[in-house]
Amino acid sequence: MRFLSAGTTHVGLKRQHNEDALLDARDRALWVVADGMGGHEAGDVAAKMVVDRLGQDLSEGTVEDRLDRASAILEKVNDELVAMAQEGGKSGTIGTTVVGLVLEEAKFGVFWAGDSRAYRVRDGAIAQLTRDHSLVQDLVDAGMLAIEDAEHHPDANVVTRAVGAKETLKVATRIGDAQSGDIFVIASDGLTKVVEKFEILDIVTSRNPMQAVDALLDMTLQRGAPDNVTMQVIRVG
Repeated sequence: MRFLSAGTTHVGLKRQHNEDALLDARDRALWVVADGMGGHEAGDVAAKMVVDRLGQDLSEGTVEDRLDRASAILEKVNDELVAMAQEGGKSGTIGTTVVGLVLEEAKFGVFWAGDSRAYRVRDGAIAQLTRDHSLVQDLVDAGMLAIEDAEHHPDANVVTRAVGAKETLKVATRIGDAQSGDIFVIASDGLTKVVEKFEILDIVTSRNPMQAVDALLDMTLQRGAPDNVTMQVIRVG
């Protein structure tokens, strides 16, 4: 199975530092996006640690094996980040959301914690593969908030799960089928909060991955880029 992929990270207008990180390890069919939280130094440390550890330790294997290994790696990083935040009586969080994609013949695996997302595009349709770990998503699921009001809710940025946020981390995973022509998009909420799913669909199906990344970034910038944005577009050849 061959892959074409491209990615970018951009500092949003309301932030002076980039707290996001990405990994494009197409030789191992592995892609990761991490969106740091807790301030510049904290978010930068957390996002880079997650990407570095997954890049070093997530070896080849079946999709199931790799998802298990990814969960174990992230749980260990979570413990380290929590300990770092507690050292010397420090307050606050050193954390990051994360979303990752692994591929093998006829199968994909996604792992995530937080509100960074993964999508699959196939046959002219786009499907969200992840469920946001966020307060507004919980409210939507409980029938207490309409989906169209979620993005504009005052607590839209409150995540309920992230690497380093709490002493215990549960990594969510999903496995499904993959086939030639599929396009996967993984991205931080800096993209998905300002660009709609149908717009992502239109762009990634009308351009190659590099062109799609450029067009999505341009669209984000035109809408103010209020947050850091990191994304990767992967096409199965």
